[in-house]
Amino acid sequence: METKFDKTVEILFELKLSDVMRRDIITIGPKDKMSVLQRTLQKHRISGVPVVNDGTLVGIISIEDLIKWLSDGGRDCSIEDIMSKNLQCLYADQPLMHAVKKFDQFGFGRFPVLERESGKLVGIITRGVIINGTLNRLAMEYQDEEIRQYRASHFFGDITADQKNVSLKFKIAGKDFDNAGKASTTMKKNLKRLGIRPDIIQRVAIASYEAEMNVVIYTGGGSMLYNITEDKISIKVTDNGPGIDDIEKAMQPGFTTSESWVKELGFGAGMGLPNIKKCADKMDMQSKVGVGTTLKIEIFIGEDDEAARNY
Repeated sequence: METKFDKTVEILFELKLSDVMRRDIITIGPKDKMSVLQRTLQKHRISGVPVVNDGTLVGIISIEDLIKWLSDGGRDCSIEDIMSKNLQCLYADQPLMHAVKKFDQFGFGRFPVLERESGKLVGIITRGVIINGTLNRLAMEYQDEEIRQYRASHFFGDITADQKNVSLKFKIAGKDFDNAGKASTTMKKNLKRLGIRPDIIQRVAIASYEAEMNVVIYTGGGSMLYNITEDKISIKVTDNGPGIDDIEKAMQPGFTTSESWVKELGFGAGMGLPNIKKCADKMDMQSKVGVGTTLKIEIFIGEDDEAARNY
């Protein structure tokens, strides 16, 4: 349930009003009579319309206004005498979430949607339109994801070759904390699409993230190369950093050479390499002072892998 909610919120930010709004706009003129409004609402089975004069939005009138007019005697006056002139509008390029907040704030049944540059009325948005648009996008993404997962889970089985593997490489920038962890997050998504077991993905994600952060924190940059076969996931991390003088000491939990400003950012606790070792089935690290470090990680993905089951 939580995942679905998160996905719905994501869609509300991704979709623009222009993606879901009603473009077949029924309008009425300010000089038209209230009796015309009554027939218009009945004919089109709608609960309100924008009032437009020479292409310009001048007001909005709803079925609530019609009911109040009828209860006051129903004198056949002009629309402009009854319509609301204090307009709250939305723009076609705004995210759908903005409309949701507007509905919560004002409690209206509909909002006119304008083109930002021209101010021209281009659509109408209602709560129902938002719900239908969101559900349609959820259905489309669910179907697309089902297709992706099916294709991914059959990826190796559908290919005939003596050796099958997928290789993906990422460049890592040193001291770039804004993008730190991006390669590992992207790889996690890729592994999901390949149908890799969740427990294996978790181990890869942890090892990968720790290795990536070490490159970001301690070096001027490097790369991460992932190689996926039917049996294992291999990660090769290389950097052009200062190198490690004593690898055995660096592997001890809590050992760190991080500067104070790195620790203030919440990194450099000295658990990176121990966490990688815990997640890996095989780990090898070679380093030369003044040249850089190469780290190799292997995680088996076979169904009968004892290390995977006991993690």
